[in-house]
Amino acid sequence: MTDTTLRTLLEARRPTRADARRNFDALVAAAGDAFAEHGVDASLEDIARRAGVGIGTLYRNFPTRDTLVEAVYLDEVAGVTSFADELADDLAPFDALAAWLRRFADYAGRKKVLLEGLNRDSDLLQTCRAVMYESGEPLLRRAQEAGEVRPDIAIDDAVRLVAGVAGVAFPDDAQRDRVMGMAVDGLRVR
Repeated sequence: MTDTTLRTLLEARRPTRADARRNFDALVAAAGDAFAEHGVDASLEDIARRAGVGIGTLYRNFPTRDTLVEAVYLDEVAGVTSFADELADDLAPFDALAAWLRRFADYAGRKKVLLEGLNRDSDLLQTCRAVMYESGEPLLRRAQEAGEVRPDIAIDDAVRLVAGVAGVAFPDDAQRDRVMGMAVDGLRVR
């Protein structure tokens, strides 16, 4: 499954009418925020209210909580993978990798909540993980070829490093950013 396939899965679920698509997108965004704040057991009524739609619209788009959680997860993964494409030409090799790893860390912090609502053995989760790694691999390789990142680093190493930092509770965002900077800086060639 590629980023294109993830987007195709999301598009297949989105309604075709423009107003219905806006509602669908608003529900996914509102659910992402609500799940981040309250976990996957967040009130569906609150999610509908945040999205500016009625509960019937939520259920028309997402007949079960599981389908809503899955849509939010797919949207998050697709966002991280498409971010890699955006960075490839815009930044220097190390800066592009560092920006993607920070974006991945933000996702990893939210992912824990979403995993509570997903089947951990599902093909979807395994496939999304592979797609995520495939999106970061070219950025890592480019930084290594430029001589900016240690050649012994694999994408799995880099992802686990930042996911570990993302999983720690920090007293404030400033400390989290400093520690993330130290972790990412540790990938550099010395």
